[in-house]
Amino acid sequence: MKGIVFTEFLELVETKFGYEVVDEIITKSELPSSGIYTSVGTYAFSEMLQLLTHLSHHTQLSIDNLLYVYGGHFFGVLEKNYADILSSYTGPLELLNSIENHIHVHVRKIYPDAELPRFEVVEKSLHKMTMIYYSDRAMYSFAKALMEKAFSYYKKDALITLQKIQEDGTQVQFNIEMI
Repeated sequence: MKGIVFTEFLELVETKFGYEVVDEIITKSELPSSGIYTSVGTYAFSEMLQLLTHLSHHTQLSIDNLLYVYGGHFFGVLEKNYADILSSYTGPLELLNSIENHIHVHVRKIYPDAELPRFEVVEKSLHKMTMIYYSDRAMYSFAKALMEKAFSYYKKDALITLQKIQEDGTQVQFNIEMI
């Protein structure tokens, strides 16, 4: 997992819960990196899972809820650093439809070893889209928040629902309807 995901996560934790909580979740985790991350480094997902687990225990929020909040935060990072890419799309459905063939292509140019989720568009019309999310990391709540923030970015409203295809969240169907 790319370091920017870790650095931004810890920044969010510090902003929302304070430096003491950042220190606590790092100290309680058994991290090969010792909790020292660079945005361009690559780290094991198991480290993120440990940090999330300890943060969940501390806050009494589920990991899914924490990932959802983090996804909302991370869209702001994308908006700040990649506004040119976002502005090249006319709307959120066009953006979401291009994840595999354009967005992830750009990400792989910047981070060749990035392990990205896969999104398969199985149905698309002018106002609706159905996508299947595939990832061993089961960060579908993070993905949902990114989608919702994309709609906000384009000043559009949508109802985004999800249905787990695999109970562990490694395959999830997103149903997106503009309203």
